[in-house]
Amino acid sequence: RFLSYVIRTRERGCFSMRHAFIISLIMVQYITPAGYQVLKGEFEQLKSVERPKVVQEVSEAAAQGDRSENAEYIYGKKRLREIDGRLRFLSRNFETMQVVDPKTPRGNKVFFGATVTLFDEDHDTEIVYQLVGPLDKIDSTHISYNSPIGQALLGHSVDEEVAVKTPKEMRHFTILD
Repeated sequence: RFLSYVIRTRERGCFSMRHAFIISLIMVQYITPAGYQVLKGEFEQLKSVERPKVVQEVSEAAAQGDRSENAEYIYGKKRLREIDGRLRFLSRNFETMQVVDPKTPRGNKVFFGATVTLFDEDHDTEIVYQLVGPLDKIDSTHISYNSPIGQALLGHSVDEEVAVKTPKEMRHFTILD
């Protein structure tokens, strides 16, 4: 009910950042255990090492006197804002994260965390992807389940053909494994 209200509100052009924040609070974000550990490690590093170090540097720079022309002070305050913003982002997302182990068997369909071998019919190549969450580390072997290819693959089985409309072109894949 709430989501249909938000969609109607957005269509009328009344969509605000407040609505986006509320939606982000109710949407579950899936993440692999490895991705969760990376983000948790980053959070702890920022909170217990980086932030105290920068706070100390800022207080030492402030003790030097004139803050308006003090580069160390200005840079330190900027870095502190960046760290605080990243900590807020991570803590908000930890509330909505659901860790999903890709090793858990889920039948023969493509699911979150699955490693999928595809045959790209348009480029005549074989590609291997793992479907991960948008907060996971994404590189050439990982794609987000929210991406056009990820969305198209979810729920399909081996030997099925999938057509995907990407921002550049229409692509055709066959799921090999």
